[in-house]
Amino acid sequence: MLLLIVGLILFIGIHLSRILAEQWRERVRAERGEVVWKGLYALVSLLGLVLIIYGYGQARQAPVWLWHTSNILVAVAWLLTLIAFVLLAAYGIPNNPIRAAVGHPMVVAVKLWAFAHLLVNGSLADLVMFGSFLFWAVFLYAASRRRDRRDGVSRTSTGGFARTALVVVVGTAAWAVFSIWAHKLLIGVSPIPVT
Repeated sequence: MLLLIVGLILFIGIHLSRILAEQWRERVRAERGEVVWKGLYALVSLLGLVLIIYGYGQARQAPVWLWHTSNILVAVAWLLTLIAFVLLAAYGIPNNPIRAAVGHPMVVAVKLWAFAHLLVNGSLADLVMFGSFLFWAVFLYAASRRRDRRDGVSRTSTGGFARTALVVVVGTAAWAVFSIWAHKLLIGVSPIPVT
């Protein structure tokens, strides 16, 4: 569990540097340059991610169960992850109305992903990992929206229905591929309930 916690601190900490340590972040960028900052950011993020994956894998070997899920919550989690994949597509596809309306679709996708996983995974390691990501995403979204209002950021889209349809189709297809095939391959657990 220690490696999981250290990984979360590194990964989430560097991702919150713009909000919690903006002066330090700007000082490093000014003194060392943008390339060094981006390299440091990428290195700390990657190290954190590796520790999260390894630490979570270790913690799953001897789980401490806090709650159990139900079929209804599994269905809710499926719906939430589908919406999260659509939001990820909205983040990646330029000039679409969903991205303009949400403002920060990737952060909202992380919120939905983390909450969905908390609904269906009830171990202490799950609470630590997905709870941390949920807390981070809620905090980051609120801070990002405050910054948008302060800076007068306004998002619009001329993409119309065609762009919205493209986002929904791409997100749904990615969700289906990941749910049916890639989740089992990469995570070792199938999200499709076996009855």
